[in-house]
Amino acid sequence: MAQNRREERDRKKVLDRVFGEVLPETTRDERDATSRSGLPDDWYRENRPPHHDR
Repeated sequence: MAQNRREERDRKKVLDRVFGEVLPETTRDERDATSRSGLPDDWYRENRPPHHDR
């Protein structure tokens, strides 16, 4: 059990060295608040299907 923990810790150190610190929980497009006007229907307008404009 202790061997597994040590291996996991060493593996994490290597990954952190290669990729930097912990990756964010969300992607940039999920947390970009500047693209929204704050209106409740923003998501629906942004994801409107093409046939809706006909």
